[in-house]
Amino acid sequence: MEKLKIAIHYGADAVYLGGEQFGLRAMAGNFSSDEFPAALDLCHRHGVKAYLTVNSYPDDHQLGLLERYLQRMAPLPFDAYIVADPGVLRMVRRISPQRELHLSTQANTINRESALFWQDQGVSRINLAREMTLDGIRTTAKALTIPCEVFVHGALCIAYSGRCLLSSALTGRSANQGACTQPCRWRYSLQEESRPGVYLPIEEDHHGTFIFNSKDLCLLEQLPELISAGVGALKIEGRMKGVHYLAGVLRVYRTALDAYARDPLHYSTDPAWLEELATVSNRGYTTGFLFGDPRDVGQSYQAGYQRSHQLVGVVESVDPDNGTGLVAVRNRFRTGDLLELIGPAMKQLTFTAGELQLQHPDDDTLSATEVVHPNQRLIMPLPAAAAPDDLLRLPQTDCTLPPEVRPSHG
Repeated sequence: MEKLKIAIHYGADAVYLGGEQFGLRAMAGNFSSDEFPAALDLCHRHGVKAYLTVNSYPDDHQLGLLERYLQRMAPLPFDAYIVADPGVLRMVRRISPQRELHLSTQANTINRESALFWQDQGVSRINLAREMTLDGIRTTAKALTIPCEVFVHGALCIAYSGRCLLSSALTGRSANQGACTQPCRWRYSLQEESRPGVYLPIEEDHHGTFIFNSKDLCLLEQLPELISAGVGALKIEGRMKGVHYLAGVLRVYRTALDAYARDPLHYSTDPAWLEELATVSNRGYTTGFLFGDPRDVGQSYQAGYQRSHQLVGVVESVDPDNGTGLVAVRNRFRTGDLLELIGPAMKQLTFTAGELQLQHPDDDTLSATEVVHPNQRLIMPLPAAAAPDDLLRLPQTDCTLPPEVRPSHG
């Protein structure tokens, strides 16, 4: 629910929500059936559409469970379901015949004939495969009478849009059922046949080599080309990400789209937007397959994520009378730290953390402190423009971002 509130606050027009079954984020903190009504009410009160993800590929023995799940979901006012498997689509048609259906990128729609096939099945929006080029997107969008959706930002799989067998083979957890353990991110070595038990690293540099480890997708600089190609919706992938990632990415793309809508002829990418995308967790950025095969520019030779800022707090409420706010602490910070407050529309203010008053959970009394820690709540002075759901973050001065943070293509 917290991520949903952040998505709405930072400008999403629509959100996709996972339930406890049959989505592709089995290990995320998904919504329960009891939580969906409040989530849907929140979305619709803010004019935001809500889509239910039912885009896994269920085994035959799961079909009875799927049918019961869809029957429980049927009365809820989702604006659409996102599906990938033809059998799931067929079952939704039987149980909720009026439900709008969007086709997931997991269906791997990579040419206009496939798109036309799904249009013939009554799908009202197609999320095209991440492997499509800009020319392919343009041709497909022109052939359809329904809108195309394109992923513009987030993790890339070393497989056709997430339909990967690595996790199943190595851990027994199926990516196609939403339980991917992301073994494409692991470090691998070679073993020579005559030397069993001796593992040889494949060295590229001092970081080692991560032979399946794709950079993240970032198509911010290509927004005008995607819009002119006929794309109707832009989708942000946030697999198991936190609210800082969600807010940082959303506010950039929201601001960019609004700027383009105001003045397409004079639109240009603001360097500050790219700088903001470097503050959230990423593996370096690439434009993927948009201009053809990415070759080496799609490969990351680092094991983990990089970021320049750390989330330290979420503003829960603001008292305009005394200039203070109630903050839920996410990471350690202290009096005197130089913090950034960020909000929608690229609101960004730098200030020094002043007096910190810890709120005690038992009786709501306050006590002064110099340092705060995760899961605490405190009252502190905030900039005048602060609002609920704004975030506080701490620049990581020891973090040096490599040049590959900027999207590149070959």
